[in-house]
Amino acid sequence: MTVKISHTAAVQQFFEEAAGLGNEAGRTRLKRIMQRVLQDTARLIEDLEISEDEFWHAIDYLNRLGGRGEAGLLVAGLGIEHFLDLLQDAKDQQAGLVGGTPRTIEGPLYVAGAPIAEGEVRMDDGSEEGVATVMYLEGRVLDPQGRPLPGATVDLWHANTRGTYSFFDQSQSGYNLRRRIVTDAEGRYRARSIVPSGYGCDPQGPTQECLDLLGRHGQRPAHVHFFISAPGHRHLTTQINLAGDQYLWDDFAYATRDGLVGEVVFVEGPAGRHGELQFDFQLQQAQDGADEQRSGRPRALQEA
Repeated sequence: MTVKISHTAAVQQFFEEAAGLGNEAGRTRLKRIMQRVLQDTARLIEDLEISEDEFWHAIDYLNRLGGRGEAGLLVAGLGIEHFLDLLQDAKDQQAGLVGGTPRTIEGPLYVAGAPIAEGEVRMDDGSEEGVATVMYLEGRVLDPQGRPLPGATVDLWHANTRGTYSFFDQSQSGYNLRRRIVTDAEGRYRARSIVPSGYGCDPQGPTQECLDLLGRHGQRPAHVHFFISAPGHRHLTTQINLAGDQYLWDDFAYATRDGLVGEVVFVEGPAGRHGELQFDFQLQQAQDGADEQRSGRPRALQEA
């Protein structure tokens, strides 16, 4: 027989006390959020008849997840980060804010303070020369009317040929494959880099452990991340996912969206084979100063 007590006045009062609603200290909004977390957790335990063993295995999992720093990865893998994009899309549509390049997830691997250059830059440190294929990535940043935006900042980062990122992969030099480019008078940016590889979750890590139990893989297609910003325009968090990758429409992080697929065209030149990828970004007009700023989520290092 199922026993439920979470709805009773005594338990509800208990949760109010545990959430700090009975005192004047602390933060009111956090108290309300915590009260809801406690109430919903209790209902989940009752409705699905979670056993004590299941509960404490879940707590152990959260400990291991945090210990490996994979909470951001799991949030992406369970589609919660994509849901935040869908929710913001719906809010924008309701407010009449449409058009421009689609947003998509940031992911957990951004590092602030990458070197900045005007117009054009080389992103790789040459450590994969002879292994990686050179890629020239270029395009324009445009305003809502399709006019070029000079002085916009294109902050981009991507993986190497092994699917790993500098800072998190200690074998790479600092800020390898991470740069900021200020667009030129024609709104153009250009980067010499390498064709990135997709990546998979650590097979021994807690994120993949969860995905295995859900019967899901933990693979991402090759992609390039972007923050695009310009005065008077909404900050854009997005990424280009590369056409032809087997996981393009089967991304475990649900980041691939219509309008965000780029094709690398391979060319034979005097210096050998290289790839060319062209992609323009169109920004929306900012409604206020807050629109110009990226989200305040904690990230590696401090902003430069």
